[in-house]
Amino acid sequence: MLERLGKAISFAPFSNPVVGKVRMSRRAKPTRRNLALRLVLLLILALLVAAAGWCRWVYMQIESFAGQDQAAPSDAIGVFGAAEYDGRPSPVYRARLDHAQDLYDRGIAPLIITMGGNGGDRYNEGAVGLEYLVGQGVPEKDIIAETQSRSTTESASRIAVIARANGIHRMVIVSDGTHLFRIHEICEAEGLDVLTSPRPVVPIEGGTDEFDRIAHEILSYTAWRLHLH
Repeated sequence: MLERLGKAISFAPFSNPVVGKVRMSRRAKPTRRNLALRLVLLLILALLVAAAGWCRWVYMQIESFAGQDQAAPSDAIGVFGAAEYDGRPSPVYRARLDHAQDLYDRGIAPLIITMGGNGGDRYNEGAVGLEYLVGQGVPEKDIIAETQSRSTTESASRIAVIARANGIHRMVIVSDGTHLFRIHEICEAEGLDVLTSPRPVVPIEGGTDEFDRIAHEILSYTAWRLHLH
């Protein structure tokens, strides 16, 4: 009897509740880590999807504004500046100015506002635009040159001041097609009633390609909306 009892005791499994808890804890920790990792990955995926959706929406707006000419009778035509070279407008700026003059000649508006500050030399884009248009036959009295702005946002702010000072209620804005959506939104935020009119597409040697221009506009518009400009 005692011999059988001894054998039963010797072969009985040893159960330690503390060891069991440690083992369960070790199994639980990887589970919690995996759950946290999955949540982080899901958050990253959601942010990527949201960013892609946002970029697609902005891209569609850019394309929409680039593909339509809203020019209609207004009080003024605003030409957003571009590079100038020693007092001469760059090909891009000249194309914008020529388009503005065409609108002026068609009777769309009796006034042209050229915009842009110093381009790195002793000339200002706004003043260069004024001189170019005068040379093309536009009377100087029908041109206002804004010569202080250094960016699209500054140009929109300053043209709003000019509009209020001169009783301008509606304005046609001229720039590159891919630039117009951002300009329209900023001008509206400044309280301006604006229409947009893209310059004709002309081949420009050494110019940036369309992908780069659109990417720049998406990033710039997003920065403006986030007040990072």
